[in-house]
Amino acid sequence: MDHITSPRGVRVSYDRSGSGPPLVLVHGAFSDHETNWTFVKPKFGETFTVYAMARRGRGETAATEGHRLEEEAEDVVALIESLRVPVFLLGHSYGAHCALAAARLVPDRVRRLVLYEAVWPARVTSEAIARLERLAAAGRWDELAVTFFRDTLFVPVPELEALRTTELWSPIVADARASLGDLRALRRYDFDPAPYRALNVPVLLQVGTESPRDLYVTDALAAVLPNARIEALPGQAHEGMTTAPAQYAAAVTKFLLE
Repeated sequence: MDHITSPRGVRVSYDRSGSGPPLVLVHGAFSDHETNWTFVKPKFGETFTVYAMARRGRGETAATEGHRLEEEAEDVVALIESLRVPVFLLGHSYGAHCALAAARLVPDRVRRLVLYEAVWPARVTSEAIARLERLAAAGRWDELAVTFFRDTLFVPVPELEALRTTELWSPIVADARASLGDLRALRRYDFDPAPYRALNVPVLLQVGTESPRDLYVTDALAAVLPNARIEALPGQAHEGMTTAPAQYAAAVTKFLLE
């Protein structure tokens, strides 16, 4: 992996692939720079130079404790600024919050922004965090992942049980420790859509038609962003880049190259 050091002295790692204008990918929780983009990164690489960053505790990026989401946004900014040219920027879930906050910090360095289902921080309740902390203390990482997907993201139990039988589940459980850090940071994040009225960057707000719409900040952002549109991915939920990679990559590429 390649590396940069943020202004705060944090080692931030990323993978580079493909060729073309730069596209920075910011992964969500219960995934990393590889697993979040496994099926779409090769497709993106046909058109873009893809910089898939590893957030705190993934890849060779520092595994810090008690960090804030705003600090991870600064990591994204550090990578963007290291590239020295304006970039396309895409964030998924928790990573969508990081990407959005980064774009607000350096709007002149972001050509277009894609955000896929950033969760309302208030949805990660203190009770939910306490339950996950108890499971983590007991080393019950599989159960922690199940509990979050079932009780916070409201993934239907039959779909969740089917996911647990696939090769995709093991990396999810392996990422649970780092993801708990994400959820702690998200719980502390004071998200307010209003300041984004000044972000005049073209934004694509992606949602899955099968996702519970009120779980995410999509509509709140659409109400304030001056240059944004919502695009629904038919038949998909929170992981469209995994469940329908061809459809997903085509939608993103079309928007970025408009």
